[in-house]
Amino acid sequence: MKRLLAGFSCLLVVLIAAPQAALAHPQDEFCADGSGMDPALCQELARLDSADTKPEDTAGDDRSLKDTVNLDRSPLETAVFYVGIGFQHILPGGADHILFVLALFLASTRVRPLLLQISAFTVAHTATLGLTAAGVIAPAGSVVEPLIALTIAWAAAENLIFKEMQAWRPLLAFGFGLIHGMGFAGAFGALGLPQEIFWPALIGFNVGVEVGQLSVIGMALAVSLPVRGILARAGRKQLYRPLIVLPVSLLIGVAGLWWAVERAFLQG
Repeated sequence: MKRLLAGFSCLLVVLIAAPQAALAHPQDEFCADGSGMDPALCQELARLDSADTKPEDTAGDDRSLKDTVNLDRSPLETAVFYVGIGFQHILPGGADHILFVLALFLASTRVRPLLLQISAFTVAHTATLGLTAAGVIAPAGSVVEPLIALTIAWAAAENLIFKEMQAWRPLLAFGFGLIHGMGFAGAFGALGLPQEIFWPALIGFNVGVEVGQLSVIGMALAVSLPVRGILARAGRKQLYRPLIVLPVSLLIGVAGLWWAVERAFLQG
């Protein structure tokens, strides 16, 4: 048990200390090696933006380079490809979202309350992801990113204060999901997608995000169920909260507060 807690503590230290551009919402360098960016899109953008492109080719055309991209991929193939990019935004790219999902997980001792929280969170962030990515709303990243960090700290603090999940928790998860969806949209918007693949890519990206979140829940279950079983067989089932929920929630809360301060005051 001590080794489990020590290992989780080391993981959190790495997540907090690592550069945020790699862990939270990368805004550029999507075409760098290993970035997960659509290689066909990168190649086409590079071609259009190369020195070989003649100025007269785009003269009188106010469209951006991304609007002139032609990708030889069907809508279904595009959606499937962007499932992978959405998944990578969570695992391994979204440390803040991972910790928030873990905070939701730790608040629930039964499956039904956990599903209520995750469902509310999913519906909310899907809505704002679509609205923001489509340009209907335009929240400032400098505001959204610190707020995401504060949602992590808040969810973790509730785990420390309340022994059982409160009735308002699904509503809180919904409200926080609206904020997280804007963060997802920030990363999606940074891809600079041409209009013809925008919607298939958006749908695929969102599905990938959901798969990533469910994977986090699955891994958390894979760790917690054996621990619960060991404690139950030892007649110490009541120790799960003081040994696991409280210390892990405390670490998550500290990470959320640090990110809030860093994103609000320490980033240029």
